[in-house]
Amino acid sequence: MLNQIKVGLKLKAGINPPVYMTEHSAGLDLQASEDIEIVSTGKGLVPTGIMVSIPEGYEGQIRPRSGLALREDILIPNSPGTIDSDYRGELKVIIWNLGKKDFIIKKGDRIAQLVIVPVVRADFVVMDELGETNRASGGFGHTGK
Repeated sequence: MLNQIKVGLKLKAGINPPVYMTEHSAGLDLQASEDIEIVSTGKGLVPTGIMVSIPEGYEGQIRPRSGLALREDILIPNSPGTIDSDYRGELKVIIWNLGKKDFIIKKGDRIAQLVIVPVVRADFVVMDELGETNRASGGFGHTGK
């Protein structure tokens, strides 16, 4: 059995709640709450018409829908976008149209996914030395091509 938590949900008039599309889906599909056009190489903020109350110790992550990205050249630039447990405003999705044609979003179109995940907070300890590893300070591309 999958772990479950209760998440409060408030909907604007005429908006359907997000749903898991299959029994084993990790993300809930988010739908646009209004028609929007995002011009070629432009970006827009797409409202979903939902507000959530995520329990303390969890966050919501807004993630792209892979099929939409592949077919339409649509990108969610801050993916995953974080919804903190104390946020109560409407969920909106930043969408960037990398395609050569304008992208039309109709009310009800599935535009992104919402995944609810646990959060672990760091308790930082200042140290003079961090300890040695094989990688050390090797950065981007350090482990191969």
